[in-house]
Amino acid sequence: MTATDPALTALAQGWCALSALHGRIEAHIERALQARHDLSVREYSLLDVLSRQHDGDGGHLQMKQVADAVVLSQSATTRLVTRLEDRGLLERYLCPTDRRGIYTNVTEAGLRLLEEARPTNDAALREALDEASRNPELAPLVRVVESLKVPAQGAGAGAPSR
Repeated sequence: MTATDPALTALAQGWCALSALHGRIEAHIERALQARHDLSVREYSLLDVLSRQHDGDGGHLQMKQVADAVVLSQSATTRLVTRLEDRGLLERYLCPTDRRGIYTNVTEAGLRLLEEARPTNDAALREALDEASRNPELAPLVRVVESLKVPAQGAGAGAPSR
């Protein structure tokens, strides 16, 4: 295959369309969450991922797992956790069985904010998808997203809902 191969060109165009769809959705949700709840998409995603933790085996996520779930580097995730901790939305504490491990939990205030923000997130997502479906280049991707039957996710399973 060469750089001008039609298959590669089509692949690149598909990737550009997917990237455009993601960017439009994220920007739309970002504006809605910021305006109504003073939350970024990343902050919302982090609260969502951490709210799904539980006390059983494998119930608490390590920072690497959290970083993977919110698609950030570990250092960016740590800064994000610190910002939300400073706002009283998260708290950190030492793992009772391994003093080197640090857990992060959503506080009651964080859970309340997450529940208040969830309808905003969901409505903004629906609006962004509806808008994108009117674009001939993005409409096929919207149909694929809408057809996905992804089971409810537990702690650490894949990307958070957005």
